[in-house]
Amino acid sequence: MSETDKNKDLKNDLKEGAKKIKDKAKEIAKDIDENTQDFQEEAKSTANEFTEGAKEVYEQFTAEKSNKRVVAGIIAILFGSLGLHKFVLGYQKEGIIMLVVSFLSFGILAGLVALVGIIEGIIYLTKSDEEFYQIYQVGNKPWF
Repeated sequence: MSETDKNKDLKNDLKEGAKKIKDKAKEIAKDIDENTQDFQEEAKSTANEFTEGAKEVYEQFTAEKSNKRVVAGIIAILFGSLGLHKFVLGYQKEGIIMLVVSFLSFGILAGLVALVGIIEGIIYLTKSDEEFYQIYQVGNKPWF
């Protein structure tokens, strides 16, 4: 076999090898594309599940807000002089102040503290759930 024939055979072998590599690369690209589409669909599904879960949590949270408003309002009206409604809302310092003033004054100032509780209870019950939440839970407004 002559040198030119060897070169032609080598050239043809290289072309066939390049074609095989090209075909294999196309197969790999196709597989990657299919896997990418599967991943995108799975990601969308996961995002939808997360969104649904977040909606459920928000709905539960919203329901709990209104219960806290009503409970705090009723307790403020009934037991305002003890400051129990402050503890329900998470205002421990203010609750302790009301409790201590009522007890240390031997009941003399308990009427005034009870009046504060009644006023706060009425205010709590007349607010909408969203207003109550924004003012007393997000805004941390402890008095009136």
